[in-house]
Amino acid sequence: MSAPKPAGRGVEVALRQGLLGSVLMTLGSVGVGWLAGTSSVLIRTWPFIVARTTLPAVVVCTILLCAGAVLLLRAWLRLGQKVGEWTPETRPLLKKALWYWVTPMVFAVPLFSRDMYAYIGQGRLMLEGLDPYTNGISSLSNYFNLGPDTLWTEAPTPYGPLWLWIEFGTVLVSGGIPEPALFLFRLAGVLGVVLLYIYLPRIASLVGLNPERTLWLVVLNPVLLINFVASGHNDSLMMGLVVAGLYYAATRRAVRGVILITASIAIKPITILALPFAGLLWAGRDARWPRRLLCWAATAGISLGLLAVVGYLNGLGFGWLGALQTPGAVWIWFAPVGLVGHAVGFAVQLLGGSGDPVTDVILTIGKVLSVLVVLWLVFRWPRKDQDFTREILRNNAWAFAAVVVLAPVIQPWYMVWLLVFFGMTGIAEGWQLRLVYYLTVFFVLIALTDQLSVFGWIPFGMPVARGVAIVVGVALVLHLIYADRKTHHLFNAPRLRKRKAS
Repeated sequence: MSAPKPAGRGVEVALRQGLLGSVLMTLGSVGVGWLAGTSSVLIRTWPFIVARTTLPAVVVCTILLCAGAVLLLRAWLRLGQKVGEWTPETRPLLKKALWYWVTPMVFAVPLFSRDMYAYIGQGRLMLEGLDPYTNGISSLSNYFNLGPDTLWTEAPTPYGPLWLWIEFGTVLVSGGIPEPALFLFRLAGVLGVVLLYIYLPRIASLVGLNPERTLWLVVLNPVLLINFVASGHNDSLMMGLVVAGLYYAATRRAVRGVILITASIAIKPITILALPFAGLLWAGRDARWPRRLLCWAATAGISLGLLAVVGYLNGLGFGWLGALQTPGAVWIWFAPVGLVGHAVGFAVQLLGGSGDPVTDVILTIGKVLSVLVVLWLVFRWPRKDQDFTREILRNNAWAFAAVVVLAPVIQPWYMVWLLVFFGMTGIAEGWQLRLVYYLTVFFVLIALTDQLSVFGWIPFGMPVARGVAIVVGVALVLHLIYADRKTHHLFNAPRLRKRKAS
């Protein structure tokens, strides 16, 4: 990427492009976003009836959604080019961009995911006194009108006790009506983004990185905003809390840090991976093995003690441990281990053998490898010539990367975890930045082409909508990469650019 130019009109254009993109996505969500069943008030109002009941309207909304997402992507790239030098004076511009781009999404119909409807169902389970760790949403009467993905209708809840309380409180306050409940869950997502906005630049400064560049690269990234706000995933609050906790652990306020990381674990337990690295930050650079072990023990003791208290108060104990395998019940084609495992299993089955045991073995190998990599990273001590805090946080990033890459399923928001953890320890100009660009484009396209809601009774509705999304989304992205004279060079290595020039 070329050096930033002085801030001026170009920055305002980028901000407004992103705002327009977010507005277009919100308008498109009226036709192809996820609505609850008959429990939704919106489904009986004329704008939604018009937008969702005819194929031409669905196609128009799909085009608006794709155009908006790619325009937001372009605005992000252009902001990175047009902002002035990455100095504290650019922080207000980044804050303005964040609110410009997030605000319309808060009012969008859920995009690319039905998880917020699952949250409502799980909150209703709590409200009715049912254990979400042993009961699926199908235990509720008329559960099919709530709008959750069928994955969640029979599956136990894989979330921690703090998120169950948030679900319970949201359903209690909203009366179980989807629209106000969705808005409250969106506010929780925005809170997570705000925490990232506050603490990511602090960590960046701590390890010698530019905080403003980190904000632009990570927090304003379209994939983060889409998954954490438009989709409303609780990963937003999970990541905000764990980053805040790591910051305090790195600044010798370890107890506060462990408490915040524990709160993150109580949202989604995957961030338990961050605890041993927080313990090492607590121990400090000059710590010998006795102090490291003591800090690990203190970290684990505080965290498990807090989780035990919460489990006692809600009467569910550590029930979430048994539900951790729920997301692993599926696989996805761009997850390497899942793809290889199921492809080999299918090949064995074609040859007359039993494919399932072979698939299970390959998936198990992936899990074992991820555990071994995490253990190696936990015990890997930085060299004396390395920045201690940065190396420990980078080991933490690689630990999450191992768990994600070697899992049978990789969801788009898992990419955001890695963006956050690697972003706060440094993503360099050159191939690393280009990799972020390409991954951002890829996961934006995955969202646009995978999760659209179209009424089944519209003739050819879903195939047409998905086909339009693929054609329009891919065409716009290819234009951004190859034809847009303002952005195409961002995706090419300098060597390739020189070759083309000659």
